[in-house]
Amino acid sequence: MQALLKNSTILNSKLDGANAWTAETLPPGTGHVDITDGCIQELDGLIGELRRNPLPLPALRPDDFELPECRRLMLKARHYLDEGPGFVLIDRFPLDRWKRADAEAAYWLLCSMIERPVAQKWDGTMIYDVRDTGKKPGNGVRPDITNARQNFHTDNSYNRCPPWYVALLCMQTAKRGGVSGIVSLYTAHNEMRRRHPALLSRLYEEFIFDRQREHSPGDERVLSHPIFEVSAGKLIGRLSRFQVLNGQKLAGEELDPRGKQALEAFETILNDTHIVKEFDFEPGQIQIVDNRRCGHRRTGFVDWPEPERRRHLIRLWLRGSGRPFYNG
Repeated sequence: MQALLKNSTILNSKLDGANAWTAETLPPGTGHVDITDGCIQELDGLIGELRRNPLPLPALRPDDFELPECRRLMLKARHYLDEGPGFVLIDRFPLDRWKRADAEAAYWLLCSMIERPVAQKWDGTMIYDVRDTGKKPGNGVRPDITNARQNFHTDNSYNRCPPWYVALLCMQTAKRGGVSGIVSLYTAHNEMRRRHPALLSRLYEEFIFDRQREHSPGDERVLSHPIFEVSAGKLIGRLSRFQVLNGQKLAGEELDPRGKQALEAFETILNDTHIVKEFDFEPGQIQIVDNRRCGHRRTGFVDWPEPERRRHLIRLWLRGSGRPFYNG
C-alpha cells in the first residue's frame, strides 16, 4: 500500500456549508446570474474600442478599463464561487450580433476579474477550443477533444499546478447530448465517509496520474498525489479516474486492492443522480466552476454534420497563484 503523504490531515467529520449541496437541496436559480443591460452596454463599448485599437487577448487587462457594471456582475459571480455552491452560470452574451473575436474579448476580460488566465497546455496555449476532433481518449488525447462521455473530474488534476477555476463559454451546442454535470466534492466526501468510512483514508493517499504528455521532453510521464488533501484548513480535490488508471499502467504498477475499491466506491457516489446537478449549456452562456471543490463532466454527444454548427466551447483556466506558465 502507498503511504500517506507527510503532514496529511484526514477530515473525519461531516462537511457542511454552502458548498456541501446536492441537486435536491439547491434552491432554484442558485448560481444563475443574468448579465444586466448595463453590462452589455459596457461590453459593446469595449468591443467598439478594440475594433478601433486591436490587441491580442493576453494583453487585455481589466485594470485598463472601467466597466463598473461588469465588475459588479463578476463580484456576484465570485461570491457564488467562493461563498456559495462553487459554480456560476452567467446568462448570456448576445452571440447573434457579436463576432467570435468580440465574444472572446468580453469573455477574457470578465473572467480576468475573477482571477488571471493561465496556460492550459505545456506549449503555453491560453485560449482552448473544446471541440470533437474525431479522436478517441487515451494517452496524449484529452477527453475534451472527443465526443466521448466524460467521468467527473477536475481539470489538470494530473499535473503540477491545476487552475483554481475553470471557465467555459458556449458558442455552439451539439445536435444531441453533451449535457453538463456538476458535483460537490464536499458532498461526495460526506457520502464516502457515510457509506465507506474504512476506504475514505485511501483517497488521502497517493495515486499515480498520467500527465497526458503535457510536459517538457524527457520529463516524468506520470505524477503522484492524493485525490483529497487539506490546504489552509479547507478540503481540496484532484479528480480523474481515467488518468489514474492510465497512470498506473504507464508506471507499470498495479493499483493496490484498497485503492481500486476506494476509486470504484467514489465513482459510484459521484454518479449518484441525487447529488449531481445537470443542465443544458446554451450558446452565449458562461459556466465557471471552482476546480478545487467541484467536479464536472459532460455526457457523450452526437454532433451536427455542418462544420459551422458543431459543438464548440471556449475554455479559460484561472489561477491566483504562481506564474502564468502551465506548471505555475
